[in-house]
Amino acid sequence: MTSLSFHVSDDTLNDLIHRYTRDFTAQDLAGKFDPITGRDKELEHLTLVLLQRLRKNVMLLGPAGVGKTALFIGLAQLINANKVPKLLQGARVIELEMSMIGAGSSSRAELEGRLIPIIKGVAERNACGLFPPIIFCIDEIHQLMISFKTSSYSGIADLLKPFLTNGDLLVIGATTREEYDDYVKLEPAIDRRFQKIDLDVPSVEMTITILQNMKKNFEDHYGFGISDRAIKRIVVLTDRYIRNRNNPDKSIICLDQACAHATMKGVTTELDDESISIAIAGEAGISHMAI
Repeated sequence: MTSLSFHVSDDTLNDLIHRYTRDFTAQDLAGKFDPITGRDKELEHLTLVLLQRLRKNVMLLGPAGVGKTALFIGLAQLINANKVPKLLQGARVIELEMSMIGAGSSSRAELEGRLIPIIKGVAERNACGLFPPIIFCIDEIHQLMISFKTSSYSGIADLLKPFLTNGDLLVIGATTREEYDDYVKLEPAIDRRFQKIDLDVPSVEMTITILQNMKKNFEDHYGFGISDRAIKRIVVLTDRYIRNRNNPDKSIICLDQACAHATMKGVTTELDDESISIAIAGEAGISHMAI
């Protein structure tokens, strides 16, 4: 970046971004993430919104565990693979982590003193059009609404409002449909600046595909193979026995736990059925003998 006549200097902005945000594009380049699959339609819709001139902000809506925040990573992976239109090539996907911004602050003024320069610094660089855009991601965005009284970040969304209107910020928020209705929808000045994308719970078949595309990283980490049959067994059994949570999250957790159990037993060749049963039983709160 070059400072030009920006109100927030490059050094200040870069320091704030380093301290208080999470750069998904940089972390993906460093190999931190599993490949995101099964959300091509949603990622295409997300990209379409971000390309628009004015209301280029997205609200991802879906139940817990369906992979709303995985779309942040999926977008970063598309950008890094140069599979986005020219306007988004080289963009940075950065998560505003409110817990980090608020950590150690003794007052609301101190919190805002950290956040406002990040917002202004990014907005003025996006507005000048000389650099690839910076895209903000905000998980649990409902906590920033005035109506969410129990949050120390309540009302922070108002700081974003002026920049959301003119298109200088690109923001992707994520929340559940219930929390959207209870909090975001009550603030129409914020709500109308976002375009909504609904995320459904993936089917058993799609969840199997998602885990198959992730399994190499698990195999590399644990040092043994994971067959497609084992993947299918995990997904089918989690769908049957863990009814109060959603895929793909619950199947990914069970895959990881099954591999850990296998490692504890000294497995070195291939993930075994017993380890799968023990992991799923533990998450479901039943005896593994029942599986």
